Amino acid sequence: MTLTLNVNGQTRSVEADPATPLLYVLRNGLGLSGPKYGCGLGQCGACTVQLDGEAVFSCLTPLAVVGERPVVTVEGLGTGEAPSVLQKAFIYEQAAQCGYCIAGMIMRAQALLDANPSPSDAEIRAHMEPNLCRCGTHMRILRAVRRAAGSKNAETEAVR
Repeated sequence: MTLTLNVNGQTRSVEADPATPLLYVLRNGLGLSGPKYGCGLGQCGACTVQLDGEAVFSCLTPLAVVGERPVVTVEGLGTGEAPSVLQKAFIYEQAAQCGYCIAGMIMRAQALLDANPSPSDAEIRAHMEPNLCRCGTHMRILRAVRRAAGSKNAETEAVR
């Protein structure tokens, strides 16, 4: 069946069963390497993407529920030459060790910052809790999210 998806701001047509997990289409059908297959059970967060602004586990999200709602992967946030504020913060804080979880971490953190540009430490911890880092860089990840929140606030203040 041909389905039309809005991925990273582009309309894409894919041949897939509506029951197919979004992760498989993103990786295998569209060639995006950001979302990773970790557990396939929604327990690790390596596959996290944004669906209509909300962080979701793409391994558990069937295409049938995606419809025309926009999907954003880490590739849609910035590039190597022009990383987003959050991506720059992750780089600065050296939040990645092996890097396997980082795309999912960034997507979950971006959803938080989009909804709440000035989260408290408790709000950051609670929001990031579903995503796991097996290397144990959680403290660096938290610092990166705080740094990005501070940068976003500084940019907002500068505009006023």
